[in-house]
Formats: sequence, structure tokens, C-alpha cells
Amino acid sequence: MGDQMFVATLIAKQGDLTPALVEALRNAWGGEIVQWLAADEAAEFALPAVPGNAHTVWGDLQGQAVDLIVQPFEGRRKKMLLADMDSTMIQQECIDELAAEAGVGDRVADITARAMNGELDFEAAIDERVGLLAGLDEGIIDHVLETRIDDMPGGRALVQTMKANGGYAALVSGGFTAFTSAVAARLGFDENRANTLGVEGGVLSGRVVRPILGQQAKLEALNDITARLGLAHTDVLAVGDGMNDLLMLQNAGTGVALHGKPALQEKCDVRVNHGDLTALLYLQGYAKSEFVT
Repeated sequence: MGDQMFVATLIAKQGDLTPALVEALRNAWGGEIVQWLAADEAAEFALPAVPGNAHTVWGDLQGQAVDLIVQPFEGRRKKMLLADMDSTMIQQECIDELAAEAGVGDRVADITARAMNGELDFEAAIDERVGLLAGLDEGIIDHVLETRIDDMPGGRALVQTMKANGGYAALVSGGFTAFTSAVAARLGFDENRANTLGVEGGVLSGRVVRPILGQQAKLEALNDITARLGLAHTDVLAVGDGMNDLLMLQNAGTGVALHGKPALQEKCDVRVNHGDLTALLYLQGYAKSEFVT
């Protein structure tokens, strides 16, 4: 057996992970004793090496609505969470919800979807969408926050559990500070970074204050915050769903594509498609009984 041990973690919606499936995989791979992190939801077992058929098995399990992550055992519990906001920590895209209120929802949602899948220039796409919001009363932001924005399940547990164990949590978004500040406060993030919507005379100007925070800015956030805290990139768990999260995910110790766009999933090793944000605790080895909410 080599010096380095690996761990296979299986995660599904509550009630969807059967002991028979977990035991069958452990036996096939010659893994060690199964540890259940949450009954019928998350389990793990140690392995001496990454199995050669891991990718094939991952695909088979996706068909059964089960996520599989195989990673080195050592160092998987992280000291910092770096999270995208839209469609990651919350279930919506804030700009799409603003646009729906403004009556241009379909046009904006189409641009957002293409931008997040990497088909459009991020900066041009954000300018075009925000331009369609010109003239809206700035009070629309609070209205959207109260009536249209829902937290992603497991988000508060993820942030609070990592913080209770000495971790730091940063929310970095290609969206807007008017939303990130509210979401960060609600979930318990230590800091947040995003774009600023231009407001003139109490209405949206239709412009984004420069500079625009895109993919590069998320990587810079990773660099800045780890340097400031004296952490290494390997200490960071990053999570996002769109192509503007790619650099951040690739450079973090563990980068998770959460219900990621197809173009992003192709480039990420760790993908969560069936679990919620608590999957990010399970893959660090936290049991449900350890969650802090």
C-alpha cells in the first residue's frame, strides 16, 4: 500500500443512497470499512489508490442520482470557503429576477445562460443585460431580494460549519454588491465581493461601475484572501456553477462544480449534481451530526 490514502465519498438526496450500493462499490474496489456520514444520504470509505475505472463508475452512478468523489484523504478538510453566489449559494440569477420585474426577463435570461456556459464575453454580456434595466427604481433590489431570492439548501450549514471549525468564508460574485451584501449577511460569510450597479437619482443607470469583476477577479480574490490570511491555495474549497468560476475552481485545493453548466463540468474533477450544498461538508468528511446551522 502506498503512503497516500484516498477516500471515495458517495452522496445522494436524503433517502436515495442504499447500503447495498455502497457496499457493492467498496467490495469491487477493495476499500476499507464504510463510514456513514448521514443515513441513506452520504457514506465514505478509504482506498489505497484511485481505481482505474473511477470515471466510468462515476457515470454509472450519475444515472442512479448518486454523486461520487474520489480524492486524497489527507488535506481534504479545508480552512476557507470561496463561493459563487448566483445559482450556487442562492437558487436564482439575481439579474434575471431584476429583468423579470422589468418585463425583459426572457431576453436577459437567455444572455445569462449563454454567458454562464462560456458562449459569450462575460463583460459584454453583463453590460448588455444591465443596459436593459435602465430607469428601474433602485427599490426594486430590496423587492427582488424579499420576494424572488431563495437560499440554496445546505448553504447556511456549509458556511456555519466551516466557520465553527476555524474556517473563513468569502462570497465572490459576477453579480452585484446590492445582493451579495444581503446574502453574505444572511448566511454568515466573512466578506463579499461583486460588481456595483450604477444608480443615479434613485434609479438604475443601466451601467455597471468599473472595473467589472469577471473570471479573473475571482482568481484574484482567491490570491488576495489566501495571502492576507496566510493560507495556501490547497487550503481552499471553491464552489461555482458557471464558466466565469473556472479559474477559481481550478486553482483552489478542491474546486466543486455544483449543478454546473455543461461547459464547466467538462473541466472539473469534482462535480455535485444530486446533492445540495451539504455535499461540500460530506466530501470534507463531516458527518451530519457535526453540522452547525
